[in-house]
Amino acid sequence: MADSDNFFLRVYVVVKQIPYGRVTSYGAVAKYLGAARSARMVGWAMNASHNMEDVPAHRVVNKQGLLTGKHHFDGTNLMQQLLESEGVLIKENQIQNLEAYFWDPFKELGTPIDF
Repeated sequence: MADSDNFFLRVYVVVKQIPYGRVTSYGAVAKYLGAARSARMVGWAMNASHNMEDVPAHRVVNKQGLLTGKHHFDGTNLMQQLLESEGVLIKENQIQNLEAYFWDPFKELGTPIDF
């Protein structure tokens, strides 16, 4: 298995734990996995997960709460619609009051998962 495949699997384990109505950032997932400079790779993992119904990729946004991955979802506003259906307030492609919805893997999961 390639290193990137292993990294993607580790990303999926974390992202699957984001609760309904909460979001996290690409960077927070990368940092939790000990790859602080790999936020872009988390984005690639999210893009590669679209055929995996158990990976809530719509709950991963950029550090400002922008829906930067929305163009990877079917339909013009599917990412926004999925988040809004979970009660997340979005205006102009940005989550409003991000702190209220933000899920920090370190605070919620504790010590990073050992793979």
